Amino acid sequence: MLENSPNLLGILVAVGFVGLLPLAVVTMTGFLKISVVLFLIRNALGVQQMPPNLVLYGIALVLTVYVTAPLLSDISGRLEEGQVQFQTTEDIARAADLVREPLKQHLVRFTQPEERQFFLDGTSRLWPEEARQNVRDDDLAILVPAFVASELTRAFEIGFLLYLPFLIVDIVVANILMTLGMIMVSPVLISIPLKLFLFVAVDGWSRLMHGLILSYVP
Repeated sequence: MLENSPNLLGILVAVGFVGLLPLAVVTMTGFLKISVVLFLIRNALGVQQMPPNLVLYGIALVLTVYVTAPLLSDISGRLEEGQVQFQTTEDIARAADLVREPLKQHLVRFTQPEERQFFLDGTSRLWPEEARQNVRDDDLAILVPAFVASELTRAFEIGFLLYLPFLIVDIVVANILMTLGMIMVSPVLISIPLKLFLFVAVDGWSRLMHGLILSYVP
């Protein structure tokens, strides 16, 4: 009878993992940068609702899984090699130790050293002395916020570079309409089709996704 009883600890671990998975995806993978860049390019094009939010999040999730596949494979291999069963608290602790190292390597690779140093120095102002005694710049408590800050910085840098050509198109169209005396014509009516044409002509979506993927090459 006991052999057929459900593994309650394993069920709790699975439920907790599913609950924390969205937070982990946003804060410890490339989903943050990729999604921000996709929304910025949509705003730069001037088409506020196309593609829809769901489509952009779907694209961001697909690209995130693609660039995070090596990390997921490494973690899966370590767990299989360690034969973790999630039946006792010791199994959970051992699984956490196995996952921590590849995750830390992934975060360190894409965090800026100055961000890690800032959050490490910030512990002296925010954390009690007992909590910060053994903290290092490669601890997850330091790496996760440093990774988020670094990804946001890179996302807006990319967004700024993407905005520039579309901003130039808007300015040129507005000046031409003003020169022709067509002040009653909204520049958006002319600039949006022109920006879409230019974006499609240079194969913009493919180039953008290729660039985002290659930004995670070690």
